[in-house]
Amino acid sequence: MIRSVMAAMAAILLLAHPVSAETEFEVVTEFEADVGPGNIAVSPDGRVFMSLHRFWGNPNRVVEVMPDGSVEPYPNEAWASPPERDGPGLNGVLGLRADREGILWMLDNPGEGQVGKLVGWNTRTETLERIIPLAPPVVRPDIFLNDLAVDREHEAVYIADTASPEFAALIVVDLTTGRTRRVLEGSRFTRPEDIDMVIDGRVVTLNGSPARVGVNPITIDPANTWIYFGAMNGTSIYRVRTTDLMDETLSPEDLEARVERYGEKPISDGSTIDGGGNVYITDVTNDAVGVVRPDGAYERLFTDDALSWPDGFAYGPDDFIYATVNELHRSPALNDGEDGMMGEFKIIRFKALQPGAPGR
Repeated sequence: MIRSVMAAMAAILLLAHPVSAETEFEVVTEFEADVGPGNIAVSPDGRVFMSLHRFWGNPNRVVEVMPDGSVEPYPNEAWASPPERDGPGLNGVLGLRADREGILWMLDNPGEGQVGKLVGWNTRTETLERIIPLAPPVVRPDIFLNDLAVDREHEAVYIADTASPEFAALIVVDLTTGRTRRVLEGSRFTRPEDIDMVIDGRVVTLNGSPARVGVNPITIDPANTWIYFGAMNGTSIYRVRTTDLMDETLSPEDLEARVERYGEKPISDGSTIDGGGNVYITDVTNDAVGVVRPDGAYERLFTDDALSWPDGFAYGPDDFIYATVNELHRSPALNDGEDGMMGEFKIIRFKALQPGAPGR
């Protein structure tokens, strides 16, 4: 079903309501306890899509958020569910992005006996665009395909593979040839720093130890010139030219030499960027959303108890930035096996400081 920008965004505007007079963001919609948001994507015509974390048992991996706040399996029930044998389906999606052509790119982690894959679905024609397998040797046994950025100028996708700390890397996918390459593996730009993630006075743990998560937030500027990225457990945002990532003649050392430090950041999950070079960050340890300015300085835009682990960003055609909130630190996987969820599942939005959608 195709919607006009005006119709879809008008419906969302009717649903949105301010959190308080002091905050600079709005709550677009809230979800029930079994609809645990992962990341979010907004298409050029205003449709809203969301991945669902497997932690909360929902059988759907990706949904469309309807104008009334309800959700429907997307692209359809068969594709939104785990695959049976060689049939359609998605095992575990976190990262998803809608490009300027209306293709929703979904980053699917492997199921048992299967490989990971990048799935492109045409939201305008409601047809499968393509599938690109992500298999060894470009991925490791500890694969964790986390987030992605889409570059239609160079026909490429750049993936943050968090993996284990020492092997975190970017994966470069050539959409023209289907070729995939692993770059910056284990570099100081992709590895986590040895800093604790403290939320609500508690050190967040993963597999029984203090969480140390490598490269995760990743985004691309509107001109498709720079990729911005960093480790979740990290204090820096880095950037590297898309042409350098695509250049197979560069040695690992040469590529690392072309990575630049862009600025300061907190422990963070998602990121996006506007046309003015402002890199937005989900500041998970402070219930906040912040921005890295072009001069490298970081500042919080707003802090609120309602922002209990802001996760992924999507830049909408209305120059609003949309974000998911999901209490991830209270899930059993990050809370020593205990379920401490308090029902903070929502989508928020706020106006970009400057116009200019990433990758468009």
